Amino acid sequence: MDTLARIEQDMAIQGMDTGARPSARMRELTPAQRRAVMFAQQQVLRAKAAKKAKNERQAALNRMWSQEDSDSRLRSDARVSGEDGQAVRQVSLREAIGHVLRDLRTRDRKTLREISERAGVSLGYLSEVERGQKEASSELLGSIAQALGVSTAQMLRMVADYLDSVEE
Repeated sequence: MDTLARIEQDMAIQGMDTGARPSARMRELTPAQRRAVMFAQQQVLRAKAAKKAKNERQAALNRMWSQEDSDSRLRSDARVSGEDGQAVRQVSLREAIGHVLRDLRTRDRKTLREISERAGVSLGYLSEVERGQKEASSELLGSIAQALGVSTAQMLRMVADYLDSVEE
């Protein structure tokens, strides 16, 4: 309604006759039409706000992942070598599996929730497996590997390579 009033005001300032033949845009809207226009405007505003929130969440995730990448590099460097280059400690198989699973997940920019839903595993259990606190069964490792987009054999080769690199 405000738009129509402004248009008529502008036309009056320019010396145009508003009473001649009103165009489709110039005529009065019915209350139902006004509600429909207002609803559409609200939907557009909500969609813009949702898109902005989504972009902010994605930016926060990207910052978190980049920080996690740098933190994991520092942790793995600290684990692998001490001051004189000697191995600090042995890495257990379950810790190596967890490290490889987390590395695969973060490399693909996936969340624990996404992988746990695809693999059919609880989020807490997957988190414990990644931290090396739980030993997962072979069936469970197969479903997690499949959710990460690799075969179980590929994942186990990555674990073996990781163990080799830590022990050297």
